[in-house]
Amino acid sequence: MNRRSLIRALIVTCASLAVLCALSALAHASDKNKNTGRLLFGKVLDPHDNPIPDAVVYLTNSRTRAVKTYIVGPDGTYRFPALSTAIDYEVYAQYKGRKSDSKSVSQFDDRPQVYIDLHIDTR
Repeated sequence: MNRRSLIRALIVTCASLAVLCALSALAHASDKNKNTGRLLFGKVLDPHDNPIPDAVVYLTNSRTRAVKTYIVGPDGTYRFPALSTAIDYEVYAQYKGRKSDSKSVSQFDDRPQVYIDLHIDTR
């Protein structure tokens, strides 16, 4: 192989690597934009489906055991935006010493928005 052929082969190899790097960067940016997280939202309700204002909703990250809380407003709604899609979560509500059942949000559930009503027996 002469020197000129070697230089051409080197240039083609470098150009190919540059194209592969550019495509990889675009793919990574596209994945980053898609994975904006998941929204968990719902309402805290009594047995008659009336909202329970001022209830506290607890969200537990099953991996780190970190807990986030949300105090619901007059309409009983809560929301936890931008949750990781690669982690399981548990959610429950509490009001005046009474708790709802715990509900799970699985990492295998691919919905971008998960709606869960939490019922508390206030009697």
